[in-house]
Amino acid sequence: MDEATFQRMLDAARAAQANAYAPYSGFRVGAAVLGGSGAVFGGCNVENASYPVSTCAERGAISAAVAAGEKAIVAVLIVGTAADPVPPCGFCRQALSEFGASMQVVLVGEGGVVKERSLADLLPEAFGPSFFAPRRG
Repeated sequence: MDEATFQRMLDAARAAQANAYAPYSGFRVGAAVLGGSGAVFGGCNVENASYPVSTCAERGAISAAVAAGEKAIVAVLIVGTAADPVPPCGFCRQALSEFGASMQVVLVGEGGVVKERSLADLLPEAFGPSFFAPRRG
């Protein structure tokens, strides 16, 4: 990913993070996804008193991209309120894999530490649409 794209994604993730609703954990997360079109979409975590109802930043960014018509996501950038980079949770890894199992995952810690991984490294042998292919035989 080039520096300009990284900066666009980082800006979008930080802007979304500023709007996170995290009254229970205080852990504000922002994410930005890069669509196949080159557009960037941000999302933030939205907590709920009933924790399973909460939405992670990554899934919020995916929803924004899909609502805008994107069908492929080539990268995700995640920022959290920890010094070290925070990887996506298992739910989000699975949700991201629906839109590009080989996507680039960029994790940015509050202290400026950046880690890059592929989604395939974070979620090997992911369950996906190929399991629904018509059966032959």
